[in-house]
Amino acid sequence: MKKISNQYFSVLIALILIGQSACSTDQDSQEPIAISNKKEARSLYGMVASSHPLATEAGKSILENGGNAVDAAVATAFALAVVEPGMSGLGGRLQAIVRTSDGELHGIDATTQAPGTYDKETAPQAKYGYAVIGVPGMVAGAAKLNRLYGKLPLSELIAPAIKLAENGFYQLPDQANMQKLVRSQLLEFEGSKTYYIIKDDTLTYGPEDLLIQNDLANTLRLIADQGPDVFYTGEIAKKMVADVQAHGGALTLESLKEYEARDAEVLSGNYRGKDVHGLWIPSFGAITIEILHILENLPMNEYSTAEWASAVNQAINLGYADRYRQTSTEAGEELISKEYAKQLAEKITIDQTVTAVTGYHDEFLAWQANPGHTTHLSVTDKDGMIVSLTQSLGPIMGSRVVTPGLGFLYAATLGGYLGPMEPGQRAASHISPMILTENGTPYMAVGAAGGAKINSAIIQVICRIIDQKKTPIEALSAARVHPTAEGISLEMHDSIAWNEEDLVYLKENGFLIEEVKETFRFGRVHMVLKQGDLWIGAADPDGEGSAAGPIIETK
Repeated sequence: MKKISNQYFSVLIALILIGQSACSTDQDSQEPIAISNKKEARSLYGMVASSHPLATEAGKSILENGGNAVDAAVATAFALAVVEPGMSGLGGRLQAIVRTSDGELHGIDATTQAPGTYDKETAPQAKYGYAVIGVPGMVAGAAKLNRLYGKLPLSELIAPAIKLAENGFYQLPDQANMQKLVRSQLLEFEGSKTYYIIKDDTLTYGPEDLLIQNDLANTLRLIADQGPDVFYTGEIAKKMVADVQAHGGALTLESLKEYEARDAEVLSGNYRGKDVHGLWIPSFGAITIEILHILENLPMNEYSTAEWASAVNQAINLGYADRYRQTSTEAGEELISKEYAKQLAEKITIDQTVTAVTGYHDEFLAWQANPGHTTHLSVTDKDGMIVSLTQSLGPIMGSRVVTPGLGFLYAATLGGYLGPMEPGQRAASHISPMILTENGTPYMAVGAAGGAKINSAIIQVICRIIDQKKTPIEALSAARVHPTAEGISLEMHDSIAWNEEDLVYLKENGFLIEEVKETFRFGRVHMVLKQGDLWIGAADPDGEGSAAGPIIETK
């Protein structure tokens, strides 16, 4: 463990320094690298926006070294698995949508899965621990993206993550606080305690502590050298299964061997002339498109701020009531149809008493949890390829379990967290990576972290950009809403808040108001947007992410 002085701490937060490991042989010859933590950036040659500046830098460096947007997205995803362990990792799930430079749209489903031998009737019901571990998908998904659409070898894309794990880095305050929140649960498991507990075996790493993860670096190096097979059939797979089964978990060698990242079905809608593309189950892209279609029937650009909040809240409420209907392709087609959206829009009232939509409730733990988990990245390159990718462990630090010797956390999948799981079933969630196009050309990639508030956060950002003509950073900085079972939840912290007049209007229109003063309760959105010849990247101000574009010298 390495400490930094209090005087240096403010410089650390401003610049975000990559620390050098005490066991690094070239430590004395290297200087800490200053990384930009800008929330908005512009470039002619592509863009990366993610939830951590070190991961953004990893993707940016790939673009600068000849990689395309998929290469940069994969590198960013692996880097996030190192620097943002509370949100994502090798033991988690991944979903992505890609628009290639020739205009083709493709989806990747690499979410976690129940083993084929899983028995929901006899399996323990749990919120965390070995009982909630399913088959991880992130490694297979990243490898498939690279194989089908990338240019550079996978080993080159994992290299920045290996360096971060091996040399170490100083955690950002939010990440450090997340680990502190689940400290007592991390202490229950040998591997988790080894990797995330310091200071007399009682405290988690703080922002002043250098986090070095040598075992995770070794695991990443095995994947870089041997490919994803080592994770699903080789040395890593055997260690995972031995540990999980020794503690009563359901993971098997056969379930790992059979796992594959699948092609995901791409759904398309249209919002005021912009084509909107998302993914079908296990993503909730249909719900995102449905709500946008509802709002398209309303004069959103004419509303006052309070009227806008009311309309958006009611539309989200109507769309979320349909989450249970995502059962078949036919159901999906109805959910995103313009005719159905028009019928729902007629239920929305402005300047009248609002009644709650029946059927809206959060049944599963995943739908109830405070949105302090999941991570999203958006990437584009100079040739017009664009990627929207979301990955997750479920709740903060997922299962809270790390296998000794491997160094990564497993997602929470089984045990009731996402509802009843059948053998072989994949974990459906609110994850909703989106790509927008205009006249067949790329316009926007957008997605969010935030659990059940992912879709509502994405919708509000899209509406503010298209309807209110806000810049990306203005749209991300605007206060958000989200429905509750009986009313409306309002973002009310720091400079991101609704004013008193808005509160009075909403109360007079029958809303039971919940004022939320904590940060990161309304999703964190990261996006890229095309404006003329420029790509604009933006990271949610309610977070620690960044945006950066490649610096490419041209002759």
